[in-house]
Amino acid sequence: MKGYLGEFEELVLLTIATLGGDAYGVAIKEEIQKRANRSISIGALHSTISRLEDKGYLKSHLGGATAERGGRKKRFFELTADAKEGLTAMKELRDSLWSASQVNLNISK
Repeated sequence: MKGYLGEFEELVLLTIATLGGDAYGVAIKEEIQKRANRSISIGALHSTISRLEDKGYLKSHLGGATAERGGRKKRFFELTADAKEGLTAMKELRDSLWSASQVNLNISK
């Protein structure tokens, strides 16, 4: 793994994987807010995306201009092989810790 993968970075990467070819800024933000019930700013998302690009976890391309965006193009994101390796390593670590946990984490109602 190319370095530590933070919780929000992991959430962003998994959301991009979930959205597939439709992963652009606003869609990523809305999907995180919907699934995680968590409000995030577009600025926080963009700084995280920039950091993930710097780490080599994301690549991007510009889509076509759309009238709904005033002729501006959307930037779409996709995972790199390094991102997939990093996510796999994080999942394996979490699974290992869950399996080794000796605390009863079941919540009875």
